[in-house]
Amino acid sequence: MTTTTLEQFFTAPVDEVVAAPEARDRVEELLAGLESGDVRAAARGDDGRWRPHPWVKHGILAAFRLSELEELPAWPGGAVDKELVPPRAFHLHDGVRVVPGGTSVRRGAGLMPGTVVMPPSYVNVGAYVGPGSMVDSHVLVGSCAQVGSGVHLSAGVQLGGVLEPVGAAPVVVEDDAFVGAQAGLFEGVVVRSGAVLAPGTVLTSSTVLYDLVNEGEVRGEVPEGAVVVPGTRPARGDYAARMGLALYAPCIVKYRDAGTDAATTLEEALR
Repeated sequence: MTTTTLEQFFTAPVDEVVAAPEARDRVEELLAGLESGDVRAAARGDDGRWRPHPWVKHGILAAFRLSELEELPAWPGGAVDKELVPPRAFHLHDGVRVVPGGTSVRRGAGLMPGTVVMPPSYVNVGAYVGPGSMVDSHVLVGSCAQVGSGVHLSAGVQLGGVLEPVGAAPVVVEDDAFVGAQAGLFEGVVVRSGAVLAPGTVLTSSTVLYDLVNEGEVRGEVPEGAVVVPGTRPARGDYAARMGLALYAPCIVKYRDAGTDAATTLEEALR
């Protein structure tokens, strides 16, 4: 029986990992840990910063390297994918509601009890969705994205994934956040707890977020309780002025009151 922890085993270079006799067993152990939530691709530190766990990504990459392609005839219409990371099967004891209609949750994705997934949506390997969260129709939860409890991901939301480089931070949506329809979050941006994003808001880690309440600029994250709407600012230059051109400029228009639900807050802000 091996005496190394999962972290110790997968800290080694991927080439060494896949060559180890116990590699497939350790990959299965890792995927099971990700599904139960005992293992996470990233964690929030005491300082509030989210940091990735590179060894988890090493393990996921090893799963792909170790896998052969196989046919999945049970999937409607048939499918072909890597053998170690096929679609997950859910059961009543998982406490997860996956509504029929084309949704796929990949092996190694953790959906906690109380999660609801509306069709069609896709949750990739390494992702985590906390208890009581809603994944609405046409939502992508990319590889290693971290979604807290009580989060609402509205229809068409896209959370970008990241496996390589292994040190890159994933997209994070903390507890009780509301992400409006067709919003997109990419490149490791963090949405803090209770924040509200209006439909169509697109953010990356380098997007400048204009805080109209505190009269400042924010990058890399949406502050706790902030209400964000898409906005514009005038483009520079004479040509832009003549043509009336403007650039995308998402704005914090207010901060959510503790006793106000996200939908009400967003409706008030948009008005």
